[in-house]
Amino acid sequence: MTRNGANDLTQGDVSVPFSTAPLSDHSRFAQRVRRRYESLLHLLPPGRPDQDRMQQVFEALQQGGADVATALRTTRHLVMERLVTLDCDQQAELHDITRAMTDLAEFALDIATTQTLQALDEVHGMPTTPQGGRALMWIVGMGKLGARELNVSSDIDLIYVYDQDGETAGTPEGRGRISNHEYFAKAVRAIYSLIGDTTEHGFVFRVDLALRPNGNSGPPAVSLGALEQYFHAQGREWERFAWLKSRIVAPRRNMHDGSGQGLRSMVLPFVFRRYLDYNVFDSLRVLHRQIREHSARRSAGRPERSNDVKLSRGGIREIEFTVQLLQVVRGGQFPELRTRPTLDALQRLVRAGLMPQATADALSQAYLFLRRVEHRIQYLDDQQTHVLPTRDDDLLWIARTMGYEGTGPFLTQLDTHREIVAQEFDTLLGGQGNKTCKGCNNGKGEQAGGALAPDFDELLEQLPPLLRERVAAWRNHPRVLALREESRARLVRLISRTAEWLREGRASEEAAVRLIDWMEPLLRRESYLAMLLERPAVHERLVRLLGAARWPARYLLLHPGVIDELASRTILSDRFDAVAFEAELDMRRQALQAAGDDDEESLLNLLRRAHHAEVFRTLTRDIEAALTVEQVADDLSALADVILRITTRWCWERLKKKHREQHQFAIIGYGKLGGKELGYGSDLDIVFVYEDDDEQAPEVYATLVRKLINWLTVKTGEGDLYEIDTALRPNGNSGLLITTFEAYANYQQQRGSNTAWTWEHQAMTRARFVLGSDDLRQRFDAVRQAVICAPRDAQALRQEIVAMREKVRAAHPAHGMQFDVKHSPGGMVDAEFAVQYLVLSQAARYPALAANAGNIALLQTAQACGLLPAGIGDAAADAYRELRRVQHRARLNEEPTEVDPQELANERDAVLALWAAVFGTP
Repeated sequence: MTRNGANDLTQGDVSVPFSTAPLSDHSRFAQRVRRRYESLLHLLPPGRPDQDRMQQVFEALQQGGADVATALRTTRHLVMERLVTLDCDQQAELHDITRAMTDLAEFALDIATTQTLQALDEVHGMPTTPQGGRALMWIVGMGKLGARELNVSSDIDLIYVYDQDGETAGTPEGRGRISNHEYFAKAVRAIYSLIGDTTEHGFVFRVDLALRPNGNSGPPAVSLGALEQYFHAQGREWERFAWLKSRIVAPRRNMHDGSGQGLRSMVLPFVFRRYLDYNVFDSLRVLHRQIREHSARRSAGRPERSNDVKLSRGGIREIEFTVQLLQVVRGGQFPELRTRPTLDALQRLVRAGLMPQATADALSQAYLFLRRVEHRIQYLDDQQTHVLPTRDDDLLWIARTMGYEGTGPFLTQLDTHREIVAQEFDTLLGGQGNKTCKGCNNGKGEQAGGALAPDFDELLEQLPPLLRERVAAWRNHPRVLALREESRARLVRLISRTAEWLREGRASEEAAVRLIDWMEPLLRRESYLAMLLERPAVHERLVRLLGAARWPARYLLLHPGVIDELASRTILSDRFDAVAFEAELDMRRQALQAAGDDDEESLLNLLRRAHHAEVFRTLTRDIEAALTVEQVADDLSALADVILRITTRWCWERLKKKHREQHQFAIIGYGKLGGKELGYGSDLDIVFVYEDDDEQAPEVYATLVRKLINWLTVKTGEGDLYEIDTALRPNGNSGLLITTFEAYANYQQQRGSNTAWTWEHQAMTRARFVLGSDDLRQRFDAVRQAVICAPRDAQALRQEIVAMREKVRAAHPAHGMQFDVKHSPGGMVDAEFAVQYLVLSQAARYPALAANAGNIALLQTAQACGLLPAGIGDAAADAYRELRRVQHRARLNEEPTEVDPQELANERDAVLALWAAVFGTP
C-alpha cells in the first residue's frame, strides 16, 4: 500500500498521525484550487462567504478582464476553497457551510438571469402580458437549494416559471417578436450555459431540470396557468415532496416584491391537503424503493458503492423522508409544520406532538453528522458523490476532520447514527407496504380484478352473519366501484384485518358493523382508508371505540379527521391542558400569519379542528374509562372556557372599529357551563356585559358580540363550535344582547323597576365568571354573593320553587311507567331544585353554600351544616352521581334516558328522601 503525500495509513484502529499541515491541505480539490488560483485567493475577504463578498470577488475578476462565465466559475472555486478551510480546519457549523453554498447558487443565478434577460431584450424586446406590462420569470429552487441546505458539491434542482403567456415587444425596428414561451425557453438555455456548461474553468453548478412538470419531456419553462393545470390534473404524490421545499431563488429583484404570491398560492394546496393525508405513505414507499433499486443497480459488482451516506439504509434521505412524510400528512391542518429546513422541521414536529423530543434530537444529531461526512467526501475531488472512499488515506482524512483519531471510532459512530435513523424510518414507514393479506392484492398496490378481489366471496364466508350481510352489499356499491384499484385493495385488507380481530375476540361484531357504517360515506376520501391501513393501532382503537357506544360513530362521521388523535401515545394518560391548548392555537395562527393565510375562514377552521380534536380525545378517554363523568364535564367545561377566551381575543383583534387596545368585556356562564357540568354537544348559556364609559362602547361591544356569536355558531366545512343561548340575560330574549355591568348588577339585585325573577336567582346559583378582567370578576363575585345571600321569605321561596318544578315536570312527562333519570320524581332535577332552595334560603347563615361547587359537594355541605338529616345528603349525592352516569352513558349510546323504575329504585328513593327533607312534601 502506498502513501499519499504526507499522509500515513491506518492499520485497523491504530493510525499514524498526519503531517502538521492544516487538514484542509489534504483535500485534493483544495490543493488544485490553491495551485491554480493562488494569486486570486486574497480577493475573498476573511470569514464566511456571503453574497456581498461574492459580489466583491466577481467585480474584481471582471475588472481584471474575465467575462461573466469565467468570473462566476472562478468565484465558485474561491468560495469552495474557503469552505474547505472553514469546515475541516475551523469546524464551522453545518449551517454556515450550507448557507454559503446556497448564497453562491442564488448569487450566480441572479447574475446569469440578469445578463441573459438583458441580452434577450436587445434581440426580442421584453416579454409582455396582455395588459402591456412585463411578463416575469421566477427561478424556483427545489430540494436542498429551496431549503437553504445546499451541500458543497451539489447539483441544483430548478424549475422555471413565468407569469403569463403573450408576445415579446420586439425591437424598436419592429423585428424579433417571439412568444413569451419561446423567449423564456431561450432564457433557460442561456442561463444553463452560464451556470452549468463545463469550460476550462469548470462549472458553477450542475443543473437538473427533471423536477419540472412532465420531467425531461416537459417545456424548459412553464407558465403559471399551465403549472396550475398540471397540479390539478397530473401532479403525482412524490412531486408534493419535491415542492415542499420549493422557494423562489432568482432573480433577486423578484424574490421579495410579492410578485410570486400567486405561485405560492398554487403550491401550498398542492403540497398540503386540507385533511390528514395518509395516501402519501404508499407513494413515499414506491419512491424510496425506486431509489434503493437504483442504488443497488449502481453498486452491483461494486460493493464499495453500497456505503452511501445519502441513499443507503439509515442515510440522509431516510431522515429527510421521515420528516417530509409527517409534514405532508399533517401540514394541511398544522400550518406551523410548513417549513423547509430539516432541522427546523424536526423541532416543529416535537412542538406539534408528532415526535418525541428524544427522537428528534437523535435524528438531528445523525443529520448533522451525516451531512458533515457527505461534505468531506465531496471535498476530496469536488465530485457529486455520497459514497465513502475506499482508499485508507482518504477515509482516515475524513475521520480526522470529523474529530476522530482513527477510522475505527469514526465508522462505529457512523454505524450508530445510521442504525438509529433506519429504525425510526422503519417504524414510521417500513414493513407495512410489503404486507399483504389473502385475496387482497398482488403486492404491488394493484387489484387483481373484479369489484373487490377474485376471492372476495371466500373472505365473506369468514365473516359472521350480520357483518357478512353488510359487507356483501359492497360488491356492487357505486362508491366502492368508483374507487381506484389500490383503494379497493386497501378496503379488502381492512375488512380482512377486522375479521381476524373478530376471530381472536379483540372486537365485537357490533363494532365491526359500525365500522362499516362509518366507512361507507367516507369511501371517496381514500386517505382515511390509507390511514387505517398504515396505523393498525388506530384501526383497533377505532373499532373498540365504535363498539362501546353509538354517539362516537356519529361524531366521527361529522369530523372524520379526528381519528388521527387515536395514534397519540398519551391520549389516555393526559388530561385537557387549557394553557397548552391556547399556546398551540396561537402558534398555529402565527404560522398562518407568516404564510399570509390568516383570513377569517382559515381561523374559523383552525378553531374548529382544534376543538373537535380535543372533544374526541376526551371522548376516547371517557369510553376507555380513563375519566369519571365529573372529569369529563370538567374537561369539556375548561375547553369551552378557553375557546371563548381565544375567540373573543381574535374577534377583538380583527374588529375594524374599536376604541381601545384592550376590551372591557366579560362573559358570564350559566347552567352547565356555569356549573362546569358540560356534556358532549351541550349548548352554552352565556350573558355578555361590559364596563366602558366611552360613547362608542355600546356600538363596539354589540358588534363584538354579534361577531363572536357568528364565529362560534357558523357552520364551515369543518363544522361549528357551539350553540349559544342568551335567554338568561336581563329581560330574556326581549332584552339587549349585551348590557353594561351596572345594568346587569341592578337587575340581579332588585334595584329599580326592572328586576330578576326567582327562577333567574336559581340560575345565579350556578353562574360563573368565564372571561374578563380581574376587576370585573371581583365585582361579579360580589353581585352573585349578594344575590344568593339576600334575605328571603323561606315559605314564599319554597312555594315558588315547587311551582317551577311542577312546570318543568309537566313539560317533560315520562312514557308509561318508565323512570326518566332527569325529570321523573326522584330524578336529577329534583336534586338540583332542592340544592337551589337550600342555597338561596340558607347561604346567608351558612356562607359555604354560596360556593359554585356543584350539586354533589353542596349536598354534602348542607348535611354538614345540619340542614339535612344525617345520611340524607350523602345518599342524595351518591344517587345524583349515579343518575348523571346513567344519563351520560345513555346519551353516548343514543338511548332513551328512561329506564325501568326498579333499575334505579335506590337512587330514586334517595332523591325523594332529600325532597321530603327540604320541602316537607312528597
